[in-house]
Amino acid sequence: MSDLAIRKARPDAPEALYDELAALLHACVHAGASVSFILPFPMAESRRFWLGKVRPAVQAGGRILLVAEERGRVIGSAQLDIDLPPNQAHRGEVAKLLTHPAYRRRGVARRLMTALEAEARGHGLGLITLDTRTGDNAEPLYRSLGYAVAGVIPSFAKAPDAERYDATTYMYKMLP
Repeated sequence: MSDLAIRKARPDAPEALYDELAALLHACVHAGASVSFILPFPMAESRRFWLGKVRPAVQAGGRILLVAEERGRVIGSAQLDIDLPPNQAHRGEVAKLLTHPAYRRRGVARRLMTALEAEARGHGLGLITLDTRTGDNAEPLYRSLGYAVAGVIPSFAKAPDAERYDATTYMYKMLP
């Protein structure tokens, strides 16, 4: 993906960016991604998430938002929460790593995570934590990037598209 660009969203990013991110999240949830939402998942709910939760956190400096674009189209994103309690100020937490279903298995998520780790180092963080649905496609990606498993919690979250509860795997990486 030679046309892939990763950029940090500016605090004053136009609302149009969040509309594109809403479309990205909407597509991911409808493709089965376990990222906090369940079907039915209308576009209005996706837009509320970005404009009501993410945008204010980015503007306040408590969250880093990276956007992956190809030819000017948003195809992925990653978020790192850095506004954590004082006893956890040394770490960041990956909030959501999203790759549009049409662009998966092309290195987008890997590039986003690598850039997110660089941002974390730039903020003086020495630890990144995250959770992912156990057995999901993201789990081997995180392992290949050096993330270690801290533990698994059964029945952690309702599946986005079925009447079942899935386990989640907590992972971490110490940054050099």
